[in-house]
Amino acid sequence: MKKISTLLRLVIWAVMIFGGSALGYYLDYRIFTNIHNSVIFHAISLFIGIALLFLLMKISKNTGRTLAKYGRKGELERMQTNVLVKSGIYGYMRHPMHLGLFLFPFGFAFLIGSPSFILIIAPAEIIFMLIMIKLLEEPEAINKFGDEYLEYKKQVGWFCFKPQCIKELLKDVPKNKEIS
Repeated sequence: MKKISTLLRLVIWAVMIFGGSALGYYLDYRIFTNIHNSVIFHAISLFIGIALLFLLMKISKNTGRTLAKYGRKGELERMQTNVLVKSGIYGYMRHPMHLGLFLFPFGFAFLIGSPSFILIIAPAEIIFMLIMIKLLEEPEAINKFGDEYLEYKKQVGWFCFKPQCIKELLKDVPKNKEIS
């Protein structure tokens, strides 16, 4: 069942990115023709897109390493956890990886230079992602970790934008060679 869930999420991401791109280009030619044809806009947009995608990779690497270091006991498939992680960035927010993933639609939208994707589609996709966290991720975590997650949920919010949270989110997490 977990593999079907993972596959479904990958399909949703593909639809969001490629569908968002196609819809963005369609809307750009209808609404944002002047901006879409601007070389300056595309140069700035490309730089912002690369920066956002770099930031996304850093956040994903850090949160993934934290999960690998503290979220596993015994032999598990790659990317699986069986321990609720409440340390590191997970002590500040419950969904730091998702916060990083919110950068993906914006990063891709800026990378391709689509004003419609940046202003309309990427925000809509992030709202969709928030709904998916609420309807899928949170119930899965409750099913997996039970009362421990419910207590954690009371103490730690979905996201944290305080400077110390962002600093923790961007702090390098060393690669753990011994995963317990």
